[in-house]
Amino acid sequence: MNREEAKRRAQALVDQMTVEEMASQLRFDAPAVERLGICAYNWWNEGLHGVARAGTATVFPQAIALGATFDEELLYEVAQCIATEARAKYNESVKQGDRDIYKGLTLWSPNVNIFRDPRWGRGHETYGEDPYLTGRLGVAFVKGLQGDGAYLKTAACAKHFAVHSGPEDMRHYFNAEADKKEMWETYLPAFEACVKEGHVEAVMGAYNRTNGEPCCANTYLMEEVLRGLWEFEGHYVSDCWAVRDFHENHKVTDKPVESVKLALEKGCDLNCGCTYQHIMEAYEQGILPKEHIRRSAVRLFTTRFLLGMFDETEFDDIPYEAVESKPHLETASRAARESVVLLKNNGILPLDKGKLKTIGVIGPNADSRRRALIGNYHGTSSRYITVLEGIQDHVGEEVRVLYAQGCHLDKDREEDLAMPGDRLSEAVTVAKHSDAVVLCLGLDETLEGEEGDTGNAYYSGDKKDLQFPAPQRELLEKIIETGVPFIVCVMTGSAMDLCRADETAAAVLQVWYPGARGGRDVAAILFGEASPSGKLPVTIYRDMAELPDFTDYSMKGRTYRFLEKEPLYPFGYGLTYGEAGVQDAVILQAPDCRGLTETEGVIEVTAYNRGDRTAEEVLQVYVHVKGTGNEVPHPHLAAFARVRLEAGEERKVRIKVPAEAFRTVDISGERKYEGTGALLYAGFGQPDKRTEALRGSGGICLEL
Repeated sequence: MNREEAKRRAQALVDQMTVEEMASQLRFDAPAVERLGICAYNWWNEGLHGVARAGTATVFPQAIALGATFDEELLYEVAQCIATEARAKYNESVKQGDRDIYKGLTLWSPNVNIFRDPRWGRGHETYGEDPYLTGRLGVAFVKGLQGDGAYLKTAACAKHFAVHSGPEDMRHYFNAEADKKEMWETYLPAFEACVKEGHVEAVMGAYNRTNGEPCCANTYLMEEVLRGLWEFEGHYVSDCWAVRDFHENHKVTDKPVESVKLALEKGCDLNCGCTYQHIMEAYEQGILPKEHIRRSAVRLFTTRFLLGMFDETEFDDIPYEAVESKPHLETASRAARESVVLLKNNGILPLDKGKLKTIGVIGPNADSRRRALIGNYHGTSSRYITVLEGIQDHVGEEVRVLYAQGCHLDKDREEDLAMPGDRLSEAVTVAKHSDAVVLCLGLDETLEGEEGDTGNAYYSGDKKDLQFPAPQRELLEKIIETGVPFIVCVMTGSAMDLCRADETAAAVLQVWYPGARGGRDVAAILFGEASPSGKLPVTIYRDMAELPDFTDYSMKGRTYRFLEKEPLYPFGYGLTYGEAGVQDAVILQAPDCRGLTETEGVIEVTAYNRGDRTAEEVLQVYVHVKGTGNEVPHPHLAAFARVRLEAGEERKVRIKVPAEAFRTVDISGERKYEGTGALLYAGFGQPDKRTEALRGSGGICLEL
């Protein structure tokens, strides 16, 4: 069904409603209108990395881990799996008359905000700090969720629009200030891609204000940009209880009816919250015209018609057996393996179980069931495989596996009646009796996440600093003192201070929150069954001193494009077990860097693997426009592609570079082709000295 037909049917249906019935449909928990054959529908469902909060589902790696894959095809496949499971669960729920929250077809995902500051608790819901990477992966995810059939398989939602990335404990009253250049250079491109290329069905507004106006009633963002410049035709939904913030916290209105009027006037169609229960009051007072109510109702029912809720569709027969099916679990495993980033390796990896008698597995996240595996906004798996269990299963009876928790995740003791550090001596014992140690440090959704979310109700959501919790830092020092070679597995959704681990560990792996059964895939990486191929979607800084104030939304000093100091591990960096590199590059089709024809470029790169095992890598192309004062300080990502290289293989890889990469943004927010030329860099990481030093080789530079 095309949008015009869906809109026509929506108009015809809505025009049969009373004003009160229309108003009732603008709530997330829309009631039935039985006389018109309209069933109750709850719009609130989540699909960030699997169908969430509705029972059993395939739990894929957290979004930030998916970002580390740099794999558009994979993101599309993951989203397809999620959409299939959402349909399967929806079909069964409808049969049983269950129309509760988290059981619908409108998935409030993906989160395409920019992870501008590692302290932000919700950063692990995003694809990282780069607008181009976020846009490409976001579009792939949206297309996977919505499908390409006669009807939408599910409806995706790009959130949180816009200029939103903490602080969590201030979000209900905070005003994010960003000039037009920063907005169009950093904060808006991913949303634009999701709307114009992905045709995302919904956009969710953020809690905060942006440049003085609430994001759920923002003239510039909603009217001028979204509906105007981008010609968005879907529906707009508030973040949950964000409209209530208008009068309670932002103080842009005095009471609920005024908030209702403002939100609907600006085009916020659906209210996640309870403020739209005052719609009729606003209407009866004469401050809210019927047309605004009707307009939003039509948009919402257009989506419902596009989903086929009033028709038979090709998705009605998707069986419940699709949930956690073998192909979906295999996709989750592939995603976990592609997401692991090898940050350091002195040669200890991959581990050879034939040379190990005993391996120690230590740390609060080593055997943390669920929490350290799945991040937030997750479903429930029928099985969880921790890192400890993954290692045990991999080595079998060939290697003795010793385990010690070592410490509590963030408290000074595990047992209330014990002395502080009650698990440390056991960890030291295990280390001293082991040939090598796998030390699993990190966080979980209780320590980084959304303010007041179900997983971290007693925490603000944001991190105060980039340090591991004090008990884990003490544990690390105790393991260092033993002198036993150890590997650090960092299980977090954000950048931590890894300086001490980098100085002392034999190897460091960033494994993120790898999904419900991700421990098996971490073990596969550790023992060389798979080669690490993830790349950092964020910068890992040396310390907090490198970061501006958390509340400052200017990009100066933030992310790889604007860094002023050398990072510990750069964006786009990650090692593999093979000896991969690039040795030559040629321009097959010159990109139009001056905007005369907007011709995309094509370059051919000679990639090699001189190692003795298969390597997977990510070929990255960075662009720096010359002759303009509007270019970002450092070369920016313009293209990427995953490359598989067999041992000893050398081959030519072609990659396209979009003309858009050569436009810069001026202070007014206008994108221009104004450069006199450009530099193109192709390689397996950024064209910076730190990446070259860490990898032992650099990329190729081409000049236009």
